[in-house]
Amino acid sequence: MREHNIPSGPDGYRQASRVCADARVRQEEAEGDFRATNHDTEPADTFTADRSAAQARAADYDALLMPGGTVNADKLRVDPDVQRFVREIFSAGKPVGMICHAPWTLIDAGLASGRTMTSFVSIRTDLRNAGATVLDEEVVKDGRLISSRNPGDLPAFCAAVVEEFAKTPERVAG
Repeated sequence: MREHNIPSGPDGYRQASRVCADARVRQEEAEGDFRATNHDTEPADTFTADRSAAQARAADYDALLMPGGTVNADKLRVDPDVQRFVREIFSAGKPVGMICHAPWTLIDAGLASGRTMTSFVSIRTDLRNAGATVLDEEVVKDGRLISSRNPGDLPAFCAAVVEEFAKTPERVAG
């Protein structure tokens, strides 16, 4: 499996949601450094990104993994570039992993209706109001969408993401 790139939001995503080592994923965001958090407010590691959501194109990615965190997800969901990119990924039929508050973005991107998923408990009503079927399970798969509730679900979520992402053809280096 090749390394999968993950556009994320500004400071404030949950570090635990990012750490899915078996998935061999890499975080991307706006160019420059950004800081992860633990429990949404406690500073954690800093990462360097090499492109912004505005620069991201679905054709350049095999999959999308969106980490959770209230602050991160709340900023991502209203970003028109993130919404466009997520719509492109879904339109291309590429696998998507979302945990915790990340499914909020599907609402603002117009992609929640008709989907079955799970999320952090506090956004489930939002998802239902947007037309999604919401289950209280550690991992829910709906086509190529994989969702989980919270960092406590990371072992199952990471296993499901690795399995689904492994189905993605590797890019030939050129």
